[in-house]
Amino acid sequence: MTILVTAAGGQLGHLVIEALLDRGVAPGDIVAGARTTSKVADLEERGIRIVALDYTEPDTVATALEGVDTVLLISGSEPGKRYEGHKNVIDAAAAAGVGKLVYTSLAHADAIDFVLAPEHKSTEEYLAASSVPAVVLRNNWYTENYIPDVLRAAETGVIAASVGDGLVAAASRADYAEAAAVVLIEDGHLGSTYELSGDTAVSYADLAAAAAETLGRDVAYVPATREQFEAALAEAGLDAGTVGFVAEMEDGIARGVLADADPTLARLIGRPTTPVAEGLSAAVGAARVEA
Repeated sequence: MTILVTAAGGQLGHLVIEALLDRGVAPGDIVAGARTTSKVADLEERGIRIVALDYTEPDTVATALEGVDTVLLISGSEPGKRYEGHKNVIDAAAAAGVGKLVYTSLAHADAIDFVLAPEHKSTEEYLAASSVPAVVLRNNWYTENYIPDVLRAAETGVIAASVGDGLVAAASRADYAEAAAVVLIEDGHLGSTYELSGDTAVSYADLAAAAAETLGRDVAYVPATREQFEAALAEAGLDAGTVGFVAEMEDGIARGVLADADPTLARLIGRPTTPVAEGLSAAVGAARVEA
């Protein structure tokens, strides 16, 4: 079995490859596809084949799929531009006769009113209509998404958001990566759609408490109205489109679109998911080292 991990230059892709290696997959059976191949040079040094792969350039996708029978399609990183790229990968996988395609989608993508959901929903529908045998992993929020908030709180002692009492069932990126590796390797998952999340949903007050534990200082959650939140984003220099997009994400969280804690992720990885406080501590430490 040869496994292509797309977007391998990103953090999730790298972690999936580490999880595959940890579970005994030989380096020679892994292909790391990346838009910028310099970001996977470390993997090449470990015996993993690297290939240039840009979702928006079908020729690179077709070349990357040569000799591959299993694919992890990690969703694109640019909202509003994801769907067409995803279609290119699915089409190429169909043409190559890929036996399994695993797609990283979004929690309840087919049912929630959330600004991030439509492209995932469309991708899932396109994948279902294709001839490619598939597994859909509907990932909830990543704990690492909170890192900018926590690093600001290190200076201000405040996490401000317009999510009200909204809950989020976050898990660490490594948890989701491990689940992807399991599904890529194991038989018996084809045709499944898995809702993946942390074991426990947390509020932003809980997040502030976890940040305080990580930072070793008091941190308070300060609820804001959407108008106040948008004004703060604009003052920080974000353009109007980005301000509106981020505010819509906050509105969705306030409505509870990411609140469902599901045991499936823990079942797949064979252990409890990483608690938010533990995930924050590891991620903040790594971010400070990189800085």
